[in-house]
Amino acid sequence: MKARALEIERLPFPRSVLESPQIEMTRRAYKALGKDPARYRGSAEALLRRAVAGKGLPQINVVVDIINLVSVESRLPVGLYDAAHLRGDVVFRAGGAGETYKGIGKYDLNLEGLPLFADDQGPHGSATSDSERTMVTAKTEGILAVIVSFGGAEGLDRWTQRMSTLLSQHASAQKVEIRIVQ
Repeated sequence: MKARALEIERLPFPRSVLESPQIEMTRRAYKALGKDPARYRGSAEALLRRAVAGKGLPQINVVVDIINLVSVESRLPVGLYDAAHLRGDVVFRAGGAGETYKGIGKYDLNLEGLPLFADDQGPHGSATSDSERTMVTAKTEGILAVIVSFGGAEGLDRWTQRMSTLLSQHASAQKVEIRIVQ
């Protein structure tokens, strides 16, 4: 994590990472849904902005750190959820009027127009910030990790494999199932 953040800081033009096609596609998607991408940023962009500013990447726990690393490397938002707290099917949709949840370490997040994930209990994650309800902790035994690409499936094989390898090597992942859904 520290090495990747330092690599970004040491680039001749560190802010150039914020102009990647993946970041631009996420910003366009937010704008199309009616969200201001300068106010509501995809999680990859938010992490990259921290690195560009010299603040490093947050270190939470090994699983969250792996997901954040894959997000920074791929320039794509990655949602991470404790599978034990999910109920029923998970769907990807735009947030509706009045929908909110308490973001991890944050305030109630206005979900209207945000691309989000919801289960039978309602929204629990977005490409911006995930909820406290389904957050991964040291007690988590099973996860759902979702890479969000607004530009199609190209390159997702690479990033799902990277995530799978890191989870197996550093988080003792035993059963990793990969599905690419369009």
